[in-house]
Amino acid sequence: MSASDAEGGLTPTGTITRTTDRRRVAVATVVGTTVEWYDFFIYAQAAGLVFAGLFFGPLNDDFPGLAQIISFVTVGISFLFRPLGAFLAGHFGDRVGRRPMLVLTLILMGAATTLVGFLPTYAQIGVAAPILLILLRVLQGISAGGEWGGAVLMAVEHAPKQRRGLFGAFPQIGVPIGLLLASGVNAIMALIAPGDAFIEWGWRVPFFLSIVLILVGYWVRRRVEESPVFEEIAARKEQVSAPVARLFARFTPLVLLAALVFVGNNAVGYMTTGGYIQGYATNPDGPLGFERGPVLCAVAASSVSWLVATFAAGVLSDRIGRRSTFVLGWIVQAVFVLTLFPLVNSGSIGLLALGLVLLGLGLGLTYGAQSSWYAELFPASVRYSGVSIAYAIGSILGGAFAPTIAQWIQTATGDSTNVMYYLLGVTLLSLVATLLLRDRRGIDLSPANEAEQERGIGVWQRG
Repeated sequence: MSASDAEGGLTPTGTITRTTDRRRVAVATVVGTTVEWYDFFIYAQAAGLVFAGLFFGPLNDDFPGLAQIISFVTVGISFLFRPLGAFLAGHFGDRVGRRPMLVLTLILMGAATTLVGFLPTYAQIGVAAPILLILLRVLQGISAGGEWGGAVLMAVEHAPKQRRGLFGAFPQIGVPIGLLLASGVNAIMALIAPGDAFIEWGWRVPFFLSIVLILVGYWVRRRVEESPVFEEIAARKEQVSAPVARLFARFTPLVLLAALVFVGNNAVGYMTTGGYIQGYATNPDGPLGFERGPVLCAVAASSVSWLVATFAAGVLSDRIGRRSTFVLGWIVQAVFVLTLFPLVNSGSIGLLALGLVLLGLGLGLTYGAQSSWYAELFPASVRYSGVSIAYAIGSILGGAFAPTIAQWIQTATGDSTNVMYYLLGVTLLSLVATLLLRDRRGIDLSPANEAEQERGIGVWQRG
């Protein structure tokens, strides 16, 4: 490696960024997204493990199983508010900068998560308990909707163009790391406070720990510099007054296709991140009845394979392209969707863990290149709005109610094979959407190149 490479490299705008600055951005994005998704996932796991009885128990009196379905519905409700977070963060991220939105969304997520840990239950304050729970979940959804776009743009827009996949993978690995932390902390609490103790107070501790993680994330994110692409936009005074309106006026098909690319990964991923597998495997009245601790450890193991595959996909996408990496990922994911429930239903915790670990490989290969591809799809002036809103819409169509749908299918048919068909269907849908978009690896991301960025986005277009 040359001395110039060691000291710095060209950003997409042509300015010099030191290697140390890029590394600081990489660390800040992975730490921040890890904290955000830890907060998001401990709620989803609690929804699968304890919220049904603590907040919605009376619903089972007339309709057995309804409390668990509604508990998963609250996981999905937050997704309906992700577009609001994406609209707000996208507007201000394209107007005033990426970094301020990253700090604000982090604080909002942490505050909402911590307050969940303090909530009284239905037995203590009645119907006010689930109402407050849902309100705090809504705040989590708003935060999640705005955070991801800023994190990936900070990473990708600071990166040299030949390594955007690598740098874009850093905020992506925050998701499996967040799942690993959430599952690990819950597994530890299941050991410290087993049985009724977990239901009485053990589940609250992971929510309280969010305070420490938020302080760390805030400190790290405050130390990073603003995106060089946005700095050039500001210097040229080319901020769009209404970026969201311009986005939909000119790029609606692109937003929808990019959203559909995310559907397959998000729906399948929420089998674990949304708490469905945890609830299915630990339900004492279900077909398996495993203890919470071993199941949570299996989920934690799957997050490791997801992390490794996510990082590998980012690196691979710099070599073979974003679209080719996704196509490979959809094939792998489809294969391991077909093996998931046969392994889960084997009655062996080891085979359940194997099924989840294999699924994590497919999830990583269909997630690692997403940030770099999304950033390269949208023009500079509406990029924050574009990536955030496409991600938010994809999450609604994909993961928002995936655990609820899976639970309903399982309850209605009594056969997890039908859940498998649902997951295979959304995987194939995303494969089709992937094939309809162009690979734009290495395109100049600066505002000076906006005209080229707007051309030939879909395979049906010229240019």
